[in-house]
Amino acid sequence: MAKIAYILLCHKGPEAIIGQAEMLTAAGDYIAIHFDGRANPEDFQQIKTALAGNPNVTFARKRLKCGWGEWSLVQATLLAVEAAVQAFPRATHFYMLSGDCAAIKSARYAHEFLDAEDVDYIESFDYFESDWIKTGMKEERLIYRHWFNERKNKWLFDTSFHLQRKLGLKREIPHDIQVQIGSQWWCLRRRTVEWILNFTRERRDVIRFFRTTWIPDETFFQTVVRHLVPDSEIRTRTLTFLMFTEYGMPQTFYNDHYDLLLGQDFLFARKISPEAIELKQRLGALYSNDEAEFKISNEGRSLFKFLTGRGRIGRRFGSRFWETESTLGRHRELMIVICKKWHVAKRMLEQIRQYTNVPAIEYLFNEEHTDLPDLGGIQSSLSKRTRHRRALMRMLFDYYETDQLIVCMDPSALDLLQDFASDRSTTRMLEVQCVFTDEYLIGHAMRVGLAGEQTSAETLERLLPTIRGDMTFESDKIRDAEFEHLYVVNETRDPEENAGPIAAFLDIDHDKARAIAQSEHLFAD
Repeated sequence: MAKIAYILLCHKGPEAIIGQAEMLTAAGDYIAIHFDGRANPEDFQQIKTALAGNPNVTFARKRLKCGWGEWSLVQATLLAVEAAVQAFPRATHFYMLSGDCAAIKSARYAHEFLDAEDVDYIESFDYFESDWIKTGMKEERLIYRHWFNERKNKWLFDTSFHLQRKLGLKREIPHDIQVQIGSQWWCLRRRTVEWILNFTRERRDVIRFFRTTWIPDETFFQTVVRHLVPDSEIRTRTLTFLMFTEYGMPQTFYNDHYDLLLGQDFLFARKISPEAIELKQRLGALYSNDEAEFKISNEGRSLFKFLTGRGRIGRRFGSRFWETESTLGRHRELMIVICKKWHVAKRMLEQIRQYTNVPAIEYLFNEEHTDLPDLGGIQSSLSKRTRHRRALMRMLFDYYETDQLIVCMDPSALDLLQDFASDRSTTRMLEVQCVFTDEYLIGHAMRVGLAGEQTSAETLERLLPTIRGDMTFESDKIRDAEFEHLYVVNETRDPEENAGPIAAFLDIDHDKARAIAQSEHLFAD
């Protein structure tokens, strides 16, 4: 009978990881865990302590700092696979999981399913001939070297890419491999993973190539498996059920999706919402139920596509089943920097980035050209961003794989502030109050079209008190709204006074907050 070694890559939620490991190993299977090196070391210690007495649990020998789209994700997977191969000689299959995956079948069903055919399950489509990549880079992912992370160092990523293209610094793909692409959620036989580990030791040229490709977790295993395993022993599919919205982001599942998930022809599903406690409990009980029977209808993706179409053409009669939870997520924290002087808020964000790892985005609801990732088009205009504000924010949380996000907003956007404050997520706000000189107000009047180069001094003199009063009114309205978590810093206060609100807003220690408040030229015009 099949014995599964689960390969778990995770970076948060120690209690959930412990529960997942205990559930999977209780059925006699195994698990090898790689916990991100960037994550809280106390969380990792909690996991190790809780699972120390479980002989069916092992850990990667080294914790790497992983980044989306980087080789580090592949390397972390290889470390976990290596640990599983060494620790669990009876394991017959190795199944790739993330922390937000959950079993949607029983262990008995999974074992019988894998016993039915002696094959590997991995999506692997021809990289150049398939349409697996819908938008963005394709050939450029491979033929240019990518040393920087697009999400963390976008300017360096773009500059390096454009410089290589300008100088014609293309490189050759290793001549004897045919690059494949597909989902990273695979299930491979023991013989296959042993071949892969040997391949990584023998073919350093291929490893060097993939190290500087972009998003190699979608290409490395897919390519190597095709290179090593006969086509007749590969099923080009994943055993993990996942769906994508029309914007190309993974769909999240909630409590009321239990029956839908059980009917799909898959063993696991992702992404399960952290708030779907009841769903997780029911699926956990199901995994150990040897008597459970499953009727496979497999309508999930077609139903999802059909209902999406109905909604988009205006024939929506009820709530879409994937939109039953419109909240950002109770477990998430949205932090909003509110400031009329946009350049001051941007300077503050630069300082915040130096002292925290929280993704920070500038005026996404005010500036058309704010630097945003490709989210399938929802980010393409200010009107779309504002109209789909919660969907946009959820997608940004998912894109950055974070439960904390910082954004900037203008104090005039009271409706946006109130909307986010009413969400079940935690919303914290930091109002940055500035001194508005006459010179600044004149420049502001010109930027918004209230004045021009030929506007007379007399007209400006009459206009300035009105503009100043309008800015004061916006600030007063924010205070009148009585937001639960509103903190205020003021240009006229000394850095020590401003450090307290910054510390509370960011949940950081006072010394870091003081360093942010003391930033040189923070409030300068």
